[in-house]
Amino acid sequence: MPATILVVEDEPSIQELIAASLQHAGHRTLRADTAEDAVRLVNETLPDVVLLDWMLPGMSGIQYARRLRGDERTRDLPIIMLTARSEEHDKVSGLEAGADDYLTKPFSPRELQARIKAVLRRRAPQMTEDCVDVEGLRIDPVTHRVTGNGKPIDLGPTEFRLLHFFMTHIERVHTRAQLLDQVWGDHIFVEERTVDVHIRRLRASLEATGHDRLIQTVRGTGYRFSAQSE
Repeated sequence: MPATILVVEDEPSIQELIAASLQHAGHRTLRADTAEDAVRLVNETLPDVVLLDWMLPGMSGIQYARRLRGDERTRDLPIIMLTARSEEHDKVSGLEAGADDYLTKPFSPRELQARIKAVLRRRAPQMTEDCVDVEGLRIDPVTHRVTGNGKPIDLGPTEFRLLHFFMTHIERVHTRAQLLDQVWGDHIFVEERTVDVHIRRLRASLEATGHDRLIQTVRGTGYRFSAQSE
């Protein structure tokens, strides 16, 4: 699925090459020449992945990675470190700073795409195109189809995104605020009770096949998608 990817790279030609490759693959790109520029962009729009050059003017990529990991809002943001450094201790330093992966320059667009897909699968599975099946409830993000025990289920776009997020994060409890950030999008300001309205609609759509039971209310906290009884 298309992702919003922040490219933090101070070399114009490399930045342009990476951005063109990502856009060709259908992704949206944000660009920053420095970590300070990246801070401003992330404050405005939370990306799905950060491609972060190690050597940057001012704040280094390592320092910025630590900053992202230290902020609750960006703690789980996938980070791929880009660098010409290929020594083992450099890779270890990058990973210890919070990077999810480490790509040594020069690299091919194909390898970059594969690494992005891999970190999204680990960190943000709702951004991938993989089909998910739980207890006979199946969702296909490519065809935008949902079936329950083989029977088609009609969902609105918000309910579809909500179900996809739940099904890619089973057994986890999510607050309404977390669901708003992950499903509606960061910096989209709507009432938290909006989540309850869409949960009711989603449950109603799943009721015919009995899958509404998978969406559980956790009193005082939020919601959980689980195949286990409450």
